[in-house]
Order: sequence, then C-alpha cells, then structure tokens
Amino acid sequence: MSHYAKPLARLVEELVKLPGIGPKTAQRLAFHIVGSSQESARSLAAAIVDVKEKIGYCSQCFNLTDVDPCWVCGDDSRDKTIICVVEEPTDIIALERTKEFKGHYHVLHGAISPLEGVGPGDLRIKELLLRLNEDIQEIIVATDPDVEGEATAMYLARLIKPLGYKVTRMAHGMPVGGDLEYVDEVTLSKALEWRREL
Repeated sequence: MSHYAKPLARLVEELVKLPGIGPKTAQRLAFHIVGSSQESARSLAAAIVDVKEKIGYCSQCFNLTDVDPCWVCGDDSRDKTIICVVEEPTDIIALERTKEFKGHYHVLHGAISPLEGVGPGDLRIKELLLRLNEDIQEIIVATDPDVEGEATAMYLARLIKPLGYKVTRMAHGMPVGGDLEYVDEVTLSKALEWRREL
C-alpha cells in the first residue's frame, strides 16, 4: 500500500525509472516538484516533451541533435580527415570540453557485449564504414577502457585497418594529480605500456 496520494505515487514511480535515481531521490524530487510553482512544474513538463519531440540523431555521425546535420558535422572549420569513434553522445561532450579535438565524431550507441546480447550488428558500425573515403586519414577509437570498450576497439581495428586507414586508440593511464598507491593495477599497466619519452 502506497504512503502517497495516487498522483504523487505515480510521479515517484516514474522518477525511479530514470538512471541513477533510487526511491529516496525520486521521493525528494517529487516533493520538490509538488512544492514548486505551477509555472515551474509546467516548464519542466514542457522541456521534457520538447526534447522528445525535437531531438533526434544526426544523419552523419549519429550524435543527438535538433538540426541535421548536427553542429559538429555542419561546422566547415573542423578537420574532416579525422573521425573519433565514441560509444555514446555524452562522450562527445566530454571530449569537446578539452577544446583539443577539432575533427569529426561517430557515435556507435553502445559497445560490443556478448553477455548483454549486443553484437556488432547492433551498433552503428555499418554507418561508420559508409563514411570512410579517400579524405579520411585517421580513425581514433575512443571507446571506454573496459572489457566491452576494448573488444569494440579491437573489432573496429581489425575491420578498418585492412582498408588502408590509420586506426589509433586513445591512451590510457594515470589521472593527473593521482597517487600511485591508489591507482588500480590495470590503469598502472596501461600507463607503463603507453609511456612516452620526456
């Protein structure tokens, strides 16, 4: 039996479905929404509806966008010779924050994971291959440094390198400001493997 009025219980149930939101956080958010103004609640609801109606995938890189092509693919000042392959649209945001990468992206929308039933055919790999042309000089594989990301990177390298393209992998290693004693063994081994001359 619910301890909430039915509309409040429904709101809590819907909020719990969001990633990273547990029952207590959902309850806190629901009570915050109830305590906010009618205008604020309508604005939140309108923003949710708006994003569902207006956001789609870029036809070139499969990033989330409200225009097609997206802001990256439509920017003529970006380097069209390099494609950085990422797992999710959020990875583009992280890379763009560095202000270092000036090329184009391709979003796979996941990683190969046999345990979860995700194979190469479930990702945007075919679309990546269709983007390859004589102008492309390098494919940077920026998948996560976990088992699934590594498997995806190896699969892409075996698929693309024989076509004559340079395929690189983002380096893995120690975080800036990290202490050796607190860094895990896999990260340390990658840091040693990818060391460079000073």
